Amino acid sequence: MKAKALLASDETSFALVFEKGDEVMRELTAFAASRRLSAAHFTAIGALSDATLGYFDRAKKEYKKISIREQVEVLSLVGDIALEGSDPKVHAHIVLGESDGTAHAGHLIVGHVWPVLELVLTVPPAHLRRKSDPETGLALLDAC
Repeated sequence: MKAKALLASDETSFALVFEKGDEVMRELTAFAASRRLSAAHFTAIGALSDATLGYFDRAKKEYKKISIREQVEVLSLVGDIALEGSDPKVHAHIVLGESDGTAHAGHLIVGHVWPVLELVLTVPPAHLRRKSDPETGLALLDAC
């Protein structure tokens, strides 16, 4: 395990309220770019009209896409933002609940908000970067 101390004394927090029809990953990435964020973590709850999740297939080194084409509750959305090159990269995992209580979970690829998504984003004073992992082909957080 690797670790990097992130000082809490100079943290900034934002409350982001996504509106009907907003695409979560696009809007969050645009917000991070507009604020020139180099590090952040977030949590959110709300609801989506549809979503595409991903499950990483280790053998193929790619995400298997899981389509959700109905109204769902966002039971948990957690993630981080770090620089990949000079651009902020959002990495998010989500648990969605259907009307019968069935849950779906995975890496959030696309999600359209309906009626709202409430996200709290915390920006530490330290910078984080992602670097390519040759074994998986993924851009992983480089904490040290």
